[in-house]
This record gives sequence, C-alpha cells and structure tokens, in this order.
Amino acid sequence: MVDRVGQQFGNYQLIQLLGQGNLAEVYLGGHIHLGMLAAIKVLHAPSTSSSEEIAPFRREARVIAHLVHPNIVRVLDFGIEDHTPFLVMDFAPLGSLRQRYPRGTLLPLPMVVSYTRQVADALQFAHDERVVHRDVKPENLLLGRRNEVLLSDFGIAIFTQSALNQNPYHTAGTLRYMAPEQLRGQPCPASDQYALAIVVYEWLCGRCPFQGSTALEVAMQHLSHAPQPLHELVSTIPAPVEQVVNKALAKEPRERFASIQDFAEALEQAGISEEITASSQLTQGIEPGSSTGTQTSPSGDSFSTLPANSQDNWLPPIDDGI
Repeated sequence: MVDRVGQQFGNYQLIQLLGQGNLAEVYLGGHIHLGMLAAIKVLHAPSTSSSEEIAPFRREARVIAHLVHPNIVRVLDFGIEDHTPFLVMDFAPLGSLRQRYPRGTLLPLPMVVSYTRQVADALQFAHDERVVHRDVKPENLLLGRRNEVLLSDFGIAIFTQSALNQNPYHTAGTLRYMAPEQLRGQPCPASDQYALAIVVYEWLCGRCPFQGSTALEVAMQHLSHAPQPLHELVSTIPAPVEQVVNKALAKEPRERFASIQDFAEALEQAGISEEITASSQLTQGIEPGSSTGTQTSPSGDSFSTLPANSQDNWLPPIDDGI
C-alpha cells in the first residue's frame, strides 16, 4: 500500500489513514483553504486508467451525490488525482458501529430496532431512487455527531468491482452479509434487506449466521443452508422477532418482505409486542421468562459480549474492506 499521508487530493491534504480494505483507503483530509475536515476515499484503480475506465466512477459518484438523506453520509466532491479516483465525504468522528460494538457484542432489542429503522429509512430512500447499496454491514454504518446512524459507501462496491473486474467471491469482507442472488450476480433491493437482516441477527446473538473456514464455504451456506435458530443461541429472543428476521433471510428475494421499510416496521412491531408482554408480566408480579424457565436476556438494558468460554466456531479474520 502506498503511504499517501501528506499528499493533496483536490483541495484536501491527507492527514491520517482512517482505514483500508481491498477496494479503497480512507483518509482524514483537511481543506487547504477552509480548514474543514472530511473523509477522503481513495479508490484502488490501475495507475494507467483511461478515460473510459474512469467513466463508471464518475457516473456512480454523480448518482450517489444526489442521495441526500439524514441517514446517508453526504458525498461532497469527486475527483481524479494522477489517474486515481477519489471521493470527498462527510467525516463521521464517532466511527462505525463495528468499532463501537466489536464482534461478539449483543445489543438490546430496543437499540437493534432503532438502528434498523434508521438504516432501513436510508435504504428505502435509495431504493426509491433506483439505487441498490450492495454492501450493507456494520463497517459501513457510521455514527453522526448526535449518534444517528449514517449509511456510507453507496455504490463503491458496484463500480469498483466492475472497474477492477473482481469476482464477488474475492470481496471476502462482504460475504458474511451477501444475499444468495447477489452471489449469483443478480443483486436487487431485496439483497439489501437480506444484508441488514444478517446485521440484525449478529446484533441479537453476537455472531453471523453463516460461517466457514473459506470464503467459498461461507458463500455456499448463504446459497443453501438455513441459519441456526436465534433462540438456540440466545434463549430469550422473542419468537416474533425471530420470525421477522427469518423472513428477511429467505433465500428467494420474493419470499422476503415487500420492502426494506416493511422489514423494519415488522421488527419494530415484534419488539413492541415483546415490551407489552414483559410489561404485563411485571404488572402481574411475574418475572418475564419465568414461566418457561428461560434465563434473563444477556443483553438486558445494555449490550454485552459472548461468554469467554463460548464454543462458537468463529470465522478466521477476513478483510472487511472499507
């Protein structure tokens, strides 16, 4: 990797490397005239890129620049510096949800519902504009200054993969969240719903549903294996919530919810139903879960991590990209 710190891209000088992956590097940049901070995404492209090879970057940047929504990271500028395309985006100083909640972290249901609603609002807006994200994962869910969720990297995976002629199986960091039809090269809006459902599954139980020792093994599980039931991993997960997640994880897009907004609303209703049930039990002096002998949720009112002695077989480290 070329160390670009100190270089100037457009009107921004690169100050610090924030992250890197197989598609791009992200730097903290400072505007040389205004002193404003921004995130500069430097895309990997051949140093001999022709105008025809650069055209897809420019077209896609134009599309995502028009996706103006409270839960979408704004694209401020696009340029090409010494044959290298780059994007200038709003800087999210609080980092990503992956950084805030490392792998193995369980989130309480109300928090999961809130995050899902915000991400779904952003994705529904994009889908209405005929844009499919294709790379929904915690690394691409940033936190704004008021702790609002900001969806980033719209379109990056699309035109970078096309320009570099990459096979989807080589985009290892996204495989954990990639829908079956996307693996077959046929992404659609329902693919984003599937990816968000994978994220929800992970937030609820601390692990992704499909794991393996190789990228191909993970991909094949997406294509043909049912996810392990959530209640087997966390016994107190409400059945209605599990049913909603399972529907969004259907192998066939037509079997999922009609829209990603419908998925978020169904999850919210399932969560409200559980809160009402728990409140009713407390009013009657019954401890929630006591009638079934289940344990108190490990998430409770705050997030927690899986027990240290968990026998879960985790995936080896995979490059999650940017």
